[in-house]
Amino acid sequence: MSNYFFTSESVSVGHPDKVSDQISDAVLDAMLKEDPMSRVACETMVSTGMAVVAGEVTTNAYVEIADVTRETIRSIGYTDGDLQFDAKSCAVLVSLKQQSADIAQGVNTDGAGDQGMMFGYANRESEDLAPGTFMPLPIFLAHRLVEQHKNVREAGGIPELRPDAKSQVSFEYDSQNRPVRVSAVVLSTQHGHKWNSDEGQRELRTEVVDKIIKPVLGDTWWSDDIDIHMNPTGRFLIGGPHGDVGLTGRKIIVDTYGGRGRHGGGAFSGKDPTKVDRSAAYMARYIAKNVVAADLADECEIQLSYAIGVAEPISVHVTCAGSERVELAKIESAVRDVFQLTPKGIIESLGLRKPIYLATAAHGHFGRQPEGDLFTWEKTDKIEALRSAVGEAAAVA
Repeated sequence: MSNYFFTSESVSVGHPDKVSDQISDAVLDAMLKEDPMSRVACETMVSTGMAVVAGEVTTNAYVEIADVTRETIRSIGYTDGDLQFDAKSCAVLVSLKQQSADIAQGVNTDGAGDQGMMFGYANRESEDLAPGTFMPLPIFLAHRLVEQHKNVREAGGIPELRPDAKSQVSFEYDSQNRPVRVSAVVLSTQHGHKWNSDEGQRELRTEVVDKIIKPVLGDTWWSDDIDIHMNPTGRFLIGGPHGDVGLTGRKIIVDTYGGRGRHGGGAFSGKDPTKVDRSAAYMARYIAKNVVAADLADECEIQLSYAIGVAEPISVHVTCAGSERVELAKIESAVRDVFQLTPKGIIESLGLRKPIYLATAAHGHFGRQPEGDLFTWEKTDKIEALRSAVGEAAAVA
């Protein structure tokens, strides 16, 4: 196998799809804050001058949906009426109904809220740059670029940056699947009229490279040979929900591993933890990360599958791309012994009935540092239990 290239992308807090994700998760959090047993499936659409919040909800909480929506839009940075989508003036339309009784009767007995398969993934690529993250480098750095974009914009480090942005990072890998260099970076950012000329775009490119791209790549991955594309169409004046309709759940690869590993197809935002699309994907990541952190493998992918209304998973599959130091059968057995895989067990072991979800709705659901109740699926607290389950000698062989 010869060298090859692999690319992942991320999008900013102001990208229309991410605006929708954040509104949906803000509504979910508001309901869970008052009623931790809330059942929520909240979808959002944003477009010019409007946000539509729809879905199925069963809760004892009272939430002013319009207020939550406007506050979320304001916090993202859409506060200027000239953008034709702003927190103060946009219309908020609400269409929420009760969860189907046919679904509820399965969930009420602690069964899964839907059928489907969920994947979790971890590898060692990011360990030199960010120890403990266990993420593929292309998506990890793509997230950090739009995160830095947000930080620079909010601090006024580059004038007239606007909230909508996208990043893309391409890596060259050697024949042993090791990252060798960053070959290309794309960063498109919405901007004000200050940067609208050809000369302005050249100046903005310099600012973006110096204040966003170089600080993120650092000495480890920055090189003058990187192919940089900054606003490759020539300008990005019209953006946000005025430039493109946004929908909840349309960035599922951005939300996970950037195309590394597989994806079951289910989105996350706006769903309470009885929906295994979300909670089981978090558990699968938790398992995969702990397997790699325990040195049982250098790369791990976990698949879990469920049937609606059924508590136990239909299947558990472990694959490590040949990097395992222990027989896969032993790892799979250890996974079943160490981790609680029913929806109820997942919710309890990861503390998922708390209002923790808005923080996940931008910059990736995985590869973040656990902090208090946030990102509990990123903890590596099962290392010793896994090693014990497979046998200490085997674990360090």
